[in-house]
Amino acid sequence: MDKIAILTGDPNGIGAEITLKALKILNLTTDKVVLISNSEVLNFYNNLAGCHADIDKYEIIEIPYNKADIHAGKVSAQAGEFSFQSLKKVCELKPKAIVTAPVAKNALHLAGYNFNGQTEVLQKYLSHDGQLAEMLFVADNFRVLLLTRHCALKEINLTKEIVIKKVENLVKTFRTVFKIDNPKFALCGFNPHAGEDGILGREEIEILIPAVEYLKDEGIDITYPKPSDTLFINAGRYYYNNEKDDYDCYIACYHDQGLIPVKTVAGEKTVNTTIGLDVIRTSPGHGTAFDIAGKGVANPDSMVEAIRLALKLSE
Repeated sequence: MDKIAILTGDPNGIGAEITLKALKILNLTTDKVVLISNSEVLNFYNNLAGCHADIDKYEIIEIPYNKADIHAGKVSAQAGEFSFQSLKKVCELKPKAIVTAPVAKNALHLAGYNFNGQTEVLQKYLSHDGQLAEMLFVADNFRVLLLTRHCALKEINLTKEIVIKKVENLVKTFRTVFKIDNPKFALCGFNPHAGEDGILGREEIEILIPAVEYLKDEGIDITYPKPSDTLFINAGRYYYNNEKDDYDCYIACYHDQGLIPVKTVAGEKTVNTTIGLDVIRTSPGHGTAFDIAGKGVANPDSMVEAIRLALKLSE
């Protein structure tokens, strides 16, 4: 399919609202976009303040959903089923790029799909030959890769092999997608103060440093693990001043280590980007926001950025 596909996410969250607002702002031509959603859901949310998009001009691939099951702000198995079927359909279509509005993990689980997020669903249906989907968060030139994703801190299981494979995949993405042949990476330490020579933890000594030495021998420009509490200071300054960063990407060991700084600095401009598969996927850097769903007050900025990045990376 020679279009980008936009999914509207959980029908009880803000996904349809921010999609409609984004389409109104961007005013995309119909040859660029297909919507994977449901006309009842779109029409319901298109009546909210700030929406009123001209959705009739877009191709809509219908996913079944009953109007009576639209309950803004509520978690439901029906909404989880809709979210899953939307993802499965887009994997069958193989578009130029995928943009997903947020879904609720608990709704997916209620529907019987025990995935930790959309990334894992896309990996199941799109990966081949050992491909791994990775979460890369992008705010212009401020980029953060997560070595681990949605898991409890006590369950984080980093190995030298995992670090090497994920960084090698990241290099391929930078060369093929971002057109940067020799990217420069900064690696966060796992422990406070990057372990203080083993005093505060040995993950740096036993896992991260051996991985870095292997990667350096491959010609990859990556730092030894650095204390993450100070590593991101300059990244914020460069972003605010629109200056070139010292690094093309920061590599975080776990979810909050990477997402707190990029979301603090870039806020609604942050885009969750799935790399490592044949199709690039982008998504807003926030969730379903059930507390404001159906009120017409959702900010579409991150969805706008997600669509723009999908268009740019799929050129």
